Amino acid sequence: MKCHGDPVANGRQGKERGMKVKNKNVFFKVFPGIALVVLFLVLIPVFPAAPAGAEKPTAISDAETDPAVWGKIYPLQYNSYLKSKEMAASPTGFGGSIKVQKSVMQPEMLMNFKGNAFSKDYSEDRGHPYSMDDLKESKRVTPITPGSCMTCKTSNLRNIYKDMGWNYAKTPLAELLPVIKHTIACANCHDPQGMQLRVSNPAFIEAMGKRGIDVAKAPRQDMRSYVCGQCHSEYFLEPKTSRVIFPWDKGLKPQEIYAYYQNLPSGFEMDWQHPDSQARMLKAQHPDFELATNGFHGKMGLACANCHMPSVQEGGVQYSSHWVTSPLKHIQASCRTCHQQDEPLILERVKTKQNDVFQLLHTAGQTIARAHEALGKAGAAPKVNKAELGKARELLRNAQWLWDFFAAENSMGFHNADEAQGTLKQSNDLAKQAIGMARKAAGIKN
Repeated sequence: MKCHGDPVANGRQGKERGMKVKNKNVFFKVFPGIALVVLFLVLIPVFPAAPAGAEKPTAISDAETDPAVWGKIYPLQYNSYLKSKEMAASPTGFGGSIKVQKSVMQPEMLMNFKGNAFSKDYSEDRGHPYSMDDLKESKRVTPITPGSCMTCKTSNLRNIYKDMGWNYAKTPLAELLPVIKHTIACANCHDPQGMQLRVSNPAFIEAMGKRGIDVAKAPRQDMRSYVCGQCHSEYFLEPKTSRVIFPWDKGLKPQEIYAYYQNLPSGFEMDWQHPDSQARMLKAQHPDFELATNGFHGKMGLACANCHMPSVQEGGVQYSSHWVTSPLKHIQASCRTCHQQDEPLILERVKTKQNDVFQLLHTAGQTIARAHEALGKAGAAPKVNKAELGKARELLRNAQWLWDFFAAENSMGFHNADEAQGTLKQSNDLAKQAIGMARKAAGIKN
């Protein structure tokens, strides 16, 4: 016989069930609000409402380029900016801010850049406060160096462009130096009236416009990459005018940029001709923005500033650090906002990725150096097949471009490790093909 139970107990259970349903309904009404509060609290460090410590933003003139003047109103940001004067080795052994020649670790660069000024002087970059000093001291600078070379070296760029337009690019750098008073600083990236992020480099604005992006209307999170990308990108100088152009019409990947250069944009054919191989070479210029945009962190929506200028606290005040350096120097504030692993494990993981990329970079660079030698010998052969030698030169040009894309960027491939490894393997293979084609052109069978 089925028992129906105690009617009093059944009534009590019914009330309890009713209370649970009521509490459940309240939970679903309140939960969205709680979630929004939690989300807001989490995102505060990433999207601060306004710079900390601000008193009267309008006290700074729109033409002011001296970071010390800005620092009087924003002392926390300015003091952290001054930390960029620190010169130290990288935590992983790759990069760093000590002014040493890259050829110390990669001697193959001396052959690969033979005939180009980078074979004379190619040192690691120091922090932003040294940008103008490094430019003036560089052995690559000569009396005929165009003014365009100071585009990404000074906060005076905005005022110079306002006065001269693109004419500054073809003006000798020596003539512009007297009016360049300050290095890369606040005015490059901020509007002094309200501290909104802005881009000063006209070449970047034009290039993004071609991609359908108006940087003046871009969301703040995007701008936190654009202000970095306006300088940390590949470019070339237009023949005759020396105007700075970003080669992004076909895309941001190294293969897409190479295809763009193959069309001789604005009549640009090469940066120099290698004296041994006679190949018409291209020189890559720190394509960090291109790689980071297509890298894992970039695709996840992180901006350059999330990692390189993390939110920090001082005296109970939260602000974005302007010590633009390796995230590995402040892992707690940068990496561990997303990654929960211990700091030593995070450091080891990055070091491993960079070491893997370096091994491929070093191998490809050495193969390219041998290719220059092989093509030089083939070119001197009495009965060389010029058509096949031309194909070998094209293979070598392509190989070195793909190699240099990663030799020139600042993360030793970490910005996009997957693309780095795949592209460097392709570079090494193309260099081997160039050697084989050169031997064939010279009639060498063994």
